[in-house]
Amino acid sequence: MLVQLFSAAVDGLKATVIQVEINTSQGAKFVMVGLPDNAVKESHERIKAALSNAGYRVPTSQTVVNMAPANIQKEGSGYDLPLALGMMACNDMVAKDKLKRYLFLGELGLDGTLRPICGALPIAIKARQEKFEGMILPMENAREAAVVDTLKVYGAHHLKEVVDFLNDKGEPLQQTIVDTRKEFFDQQEVFDYDFSEVKGQENVKRALEVAAAGGHNIIMIGSPGCGKSMMAKRLPSILPPLTLRESLETTQIHSVSGTLPSGTSLISQRPFRSPHHTISDVGLCGGGAHFHPGEISMAHNGVLFLDELPEFNRNVLETLRQPLEDRFITISRAKYNISLPCSIMLVAAMNPCPCGYYNDPHHQCECTPTQIKRYMAKISGPFLDRIDIQCEIQPIPFTDLSKAKPGEPSAVIRQRVIAARKIQEERFKNHKGIHCNAQMSERMLQQYAPLDEASFQALRLAMERLDLSARAYSRILKVARTIADLEGSEQVLLPYIAEAISYRNLDRGDWAER
Repeated sequence: MLVQLFSAAVDGLKATVIQVEINTSQGAKFVMVGLPDNAVKESHERIKAALSNAGYRVPTSQTVVNMAPANIQKEGSGYDLPLALGMMACNDMVAKDKLKRYLFLGELGLDGTLRPICGALPIAIKARQEKFEGMILPMENAREAAVVDTLKVYGAHHLKEVVDFLNDKGEPLQQTIVDTRKEFFDQQEVFDYDFSEVKGQENVKRALEVAAAGGHNIIMIGSPGCGKSMMAKRLPSILPPLTLRESLETTQIHSVSGTLPSGTSLISQRPFRSPHHTISDVGLCGGGAHFHPGEISMAHNGVLFLDELPEFNRNVLETLRQPLEDRFITISRAKYNISLPCSIMLVAAMNPCPCGYYNDPHHQCECTPTQIKRYMAKISGPFLDRIDIQCEIQPIPFTDLSKAKPGEPSAVIRQRVIAARKIQEERFKNHKGIHCNAQMSERMLQQYAPLDEASFQALRLAMERLDLSARAYSRILKVARTIADLEGSEQVLLPYIAEAISYRNLDRGDWAER
């Protein structure tokens, strides 16, 4: 007897419908074809134990399983449920009339319970495109898949619930319905950290506000304990809220990686990822024998924070150069070629020297200029060129810290950032894929950031004295354009150029000799 039903495979963020064909005949052999990996091949033993412990008869006939298309690698344990249902249907334990109307996913425990799988959201999107009536999957993934409207999503805790649903027996499965907009917008204003907790450091908070308003990369350099990590963790609280489109993109990546919290429908806040400096290039960019998104993609539409920047392997940092420019990353391996979005704000923090106290007014630096230059040389010039804002931080004395008033709340700063972003949205409404000033091309800079004579001469002088690269020139213009937007100005004026130039301190050749 031949039975056909459907499941799905995920390749990057793209899902492919998999047709599962099961044929039974006389004999006792079990054969599985169609490029299954070891986890899929092992499903036969899990299925037999699950059927037996759930009170169903274990099929003993010869079974041939084909998973088409045969040229796509089938990975993971998410095929347990469709394989079990197909084997039961071949032995008249499950009605066949509903099998082709639904897409089935789920890992089986030995007692028949359904366990969550990765990639439910991109699979649900594909199921709607292929006009399936619905999909049946573990309850932990139901809310995630139910984000896709017009698709009936049924979550189940146990194999028996699915079998009874297909046989029209017992309590019917309840369709999972998610009010996407209500849940999405209700959770956007809740943050664990707030800038009101940061006392002093007004110049650094200004730099972070400019970075948030224009989507600029920023590096903070200062001695230990001056608040670099503290302020970086609060950056998401002043970023503009995610749009629904951005939330769907971000949720898909976390769904594929298996890091989406159980019962979550949509990620409603911008991600903040802070990998340790021992991370490998695969961990940062993605890849591996079995593909897994890297930290740069996990931070898509959010913040990637690299603390102790010089301690990262230089080869790892250099892999970031292309993704920071193009805002997507292509990972090519022998078995796959996958492109993932990675539109991020890079926030980096570092000490100014090996001992950490160069330029600290309260501690004596023990490093020589040569040691400081060697320490700074761990970060290449081309990498620094891709960071728009370079901000030096001085520690606050205890006496000043104890007397300082609470800082400006994040909500107030965020409103100014949102207002600046709205100006940019209107400016770039006819430019596909451009949403903020940091994404402008050279041609767009000429159009949207023209300079008057005084501003041009000031920038020319700074370029000559600081020996800045052409890329640094573009960064200054982009940051100045953002400062003008924060001030509500149509023109990029001299004060805005001057402030933008002040954010390029590390480009100075005499930085380590001051």
